[in-house]
Amino acid sequence: MRRQLEAKKLAMGEMVMQMREMKEDVKSKNEQLCTALKSLLVAGKKLCAANQQLQEANKLVIGKMGHGNAKSLQKMLRMRQQHMINQVNSLYPVKSSNENALKEKLDKPCGGDQVQLSLENEPKSPPVSSLTILGQQLTAIPLKKTGFFSDKKEMQRSSIVLGFVAHAVFLIASYLDVPLRYPLHLGGSRSHICDYAPSTEATTSDSTVSSVVDACAKPTKFPLFLEGQDSTRAAYAIFLLNKDLEQILNFFGAESLGPRHILANLKELTTIIQSPEFLDK
Repeated sequence: MRRQLEAKKLAMGEMVMQMREMKEDVKSKNEQLCTALKSLLVAGKKLCAANQQLQEANKLVIGKMGHGNAKSLQKMLRMRQQHMINQVNSLYPVKSSNENALKEKLDKPCGGDQVQLSLENEPKSPPVSSLTILGQQLTAIPLKKTGFFSDKKEMQRSSIVLGFVAHAVFLIASYLDVPLRYPLHLGGSRSHICDYAPSTEATTSDSTVSSVVDACAKPTKFPLFLEGQDSTRAAYAIFLLNKDLEQILNFFGAESLGPRHILANLKELTTIIQSPEFLDK
């Protein structure tokens, strides 16, 4: 019985040790749980504060000065820009020469069968080179060497057309708030275009001096007409004018149709602005 009692005492001692270890384990886990509960309460308070800030931000977005109002104002601005540029297009309409010829044929008194035949004979897709602005076509004279025996009327016609295009580009860029890379100095058929590019005449030895000089240098003007001007400078002026058109086209994610298609690029630009998708850009 004594041996059994000693064995029970030993077993009771081991159970007491296990109970102590279990108490210590429960105590440490209780402390960990309290710490986690405190951190959870702090995170809950932060979440409530963030949710309140989100609700206030949503009220600001939905309110009178919110995102919806900004979208409506932007759409109103696009509608105004579209209206103003449509007026520019009505002032300087770019059409194909076939449309002008067809209008003249329709204006003439003739029988219905003749009108139908003339409509059938008209080509479906006129070439880009047949585009006109206010009935005037831009010829390739600026790309040729002019001389004393050059056609003065053709030169004047080209200068007039370039003046029309320069004025239209200037108005469209100002309405769209697009600063042109090559500014325009309007003067009708005696308009100019400026280039702020640095001079290429400076050598490598005085590169530091030329950089300071070019920073303060005045822009170089190139004439958009041929009379009394070098044909090379006039051709470069036309190239710069087309680069301005390309800049506005790129502003809407469109590509230029080519460096020699000024009227086609202008027509493409007005077509993009007149489209319903322009209001959502």
